[in-house]
Amino acid sequence: MMLSRDSDTILVADDDPVIRTNLRVLMESEGYRVVEAADGMEAAKALETPCITLVLLDLKMPGCTGLDVLRDHQDRLEDTPVIVITALGGSSAAIEAMKLGAYDYITKPFDLDDVLFTVRRALEQTVLMAQVRALMSNNDEADSSGEELIGHSPAMLAVFKTIGKVAATQEPVLILGESGTGKELVANAIYRNSDRAGKLFVKVNCAALSPTLLESEFFGHERGAFTGAVTRRIGRFEQANGGTLFLDEIGDLGLDLQTKLLRTLQNGQFERVGGEQTIRVDVRIIAATNRDLPALIAERRFREDLYYRLNVVMIELPPLRSRRGDIPVLAEHIIRTLAGKYNWPQLAISPDAMRHLSLRSWSGNVRELHNVLVRAAILTRGRLIQPEDLTADGLPSSSSVQYSSSTPTFHLKDILAETERRVIQEALSHTTWNRTQAARLLGISRRQLFDKIREYGLVRKPEF
Repeated sequence: MMLSRDSDTILVADDDPVIRTNLRVLMESEGYRVVEAADGMEAAKALETPCITLVLLDLKMPGCTGLDVLRDHQDRLEDTPVIVITALGGSSAAIEAMKLGAYDYITKPFDLDDVLFTVRRALEQTVLMAQVRALMSNNDEADSSGEELIGHSPAMLAVFKTIGKVAATQEPVLILGESGTGKELVANAIYRNSDRAGKLFVKVNCAALSPTLLESEFFGHERGAFTGAVTRRIGRFEQANGGTLFLDEIGDLGLDLQTKLLRTLQNGQFERVGGEQTIRVDVRIIAATNRDLPALIAERRFREDLYYRLNVVMIELPPLRSRRGDIPVLAEHIIRTLAGKYNWPQLAISPDAMRHLSLRSWSGNVRELHNVLVRAAILTRGRLIQPEDLTADGLPSSSSVQYSSSTPTFHLKDILAETERRVIQEALSHTTWNRTQAARLLGISRRQLFDKIREYGLVRKPEF
């Protein structure tokens, strides 16, 4: 999927007029607007205008160097990716540029297809992250732990897109996913971006209470309805009137209560336990479960009509093992949150430790990743997290995932995907990220290779 903005304007800064011309023709052929700069001073001046959305920056230019331009425009780097042009990828200047926040680098002489691929990837990532920030910007009632929906894998982008479409409606939403994938975070995002954001957001865990107590929790009870009911109690449906009700672990609901819930969802009416007065409410329902509801229906443990009443719009969250490209950005987000929460400015994660994280099966998904990093941060006393700080939690100590009976969460498709990712990574490393040669080695087309690089979140690392 190619994401771009109609207003994308690319600054091409290079003192070589031939290179500028070649890059301008290439970018304009793809529909981008181009601004040229023949030296560092012109590049710095062009960057003062807000229209520039990406920079192709030569490091060696008269007047002021590309490094000078990077240093003076640190505030632009998050929203304006800079791709530096250098004669030698492993040079000290290229390393310094990456440390200063450059998105990527290309080496001279360069392949125009490689340049175009890098530009597209940079712009796509910028657009997607802007969409995520916009979606999550209404964060006044966010979880105090700082948890957010994070990711730019195709599966997560589909989740964000669906949230954006369904949030403004009044229809029920059913959220599916394994434990720890962030189902409650999706519910929070739907609520915050809905027309009911100013009303109450009430949550009920259907697995936490007995059926008798849960009925009272849902609908409330009258005084004397049962032993211990000494006063009238207002239930969750009544509390959420005009707002949103989140029914977590809906798959654990008993059949009797499913029937009563279905009636309320159909006509918005119910009676308190022990009461005769019919109460009408206007409540938007969001439900979530990690259970296989069709299987429960087949076993006659979940009502089919209730399933279809809840499943107007379904959002299925992918397990973390199927979106490994998101692990680094998730880990960095968790580290930043912990650093701010506990005032640990030196807290960071080493590349080797990050590689270890990327190899784990993560049966507990994002919640498990969060807990592992919290534990490691505490053990390191807020300093650099190394692989040995993670192995105490059972992370793999070798450079490859060990597939055995002890890791049952790796299904065949996961093993094949992980193998494919490693082979593609090795082919790219072997060819120094020459996509044409790598595609030839792999026996696939360049377009297929580009799609796989995007799918697995593969990124070329600086040659330090």
